[in-house]
Amino acid sequence: MSDPSTSFDFAVFAGLFLVALAAATILPAQSEAALAGLLISGYSPGLLIAVASLGNVLGSVMNWGLGRGIEHFRHRRWFPVRDAGLERAQHWYRRYGKWSLLLSWVPVIGDPLTVVAGIMKEPLLPFLLLVAIAKSARYLVVAAVTLNWA
Repeated sequence: MSDPSTSFDFAVFAGLFLVALAAATILPAQSEAALAGLLISGYSPGLLIAVASLGNVLGSVMNWGLGRGIEHFRHRRWFPVRDAGLERAQHWYRRYGKWSLLLSWVPVIGDPLTVVAGIMKEPLLPFLLLVAIAKSARYLVVAAVTLNWA
């Protein structure tokens, strides 16, 4: 077995990417725990943070795309959010705007926020920039805590 700090194990990084992608969608996944475990195992922190961030941002882009197209299903019986809840989310987004995407890393509210950004037709480039900042910063903090960076 090779030293994790000097090797590139495709399966490890692909697994982290997929967990981070799933964690940014409505699927239950815990990317921070996966990242911390791999950091403790000695894999390259920079590469792990980049892979996790890329996967998580791509998952948020999927949410944004879902939001862009889901509005016309709003009045279907199976639609998961009632009108009042959706209107409340849209009001909140109108009030705080694109800057609220800096909270896209926050559990429970972050993923729905990226869907609402799509519903509100937030342009992709500002969306990507703000979500990438938020998601990458979260993984940097996880790495710093895990590795006791001071």
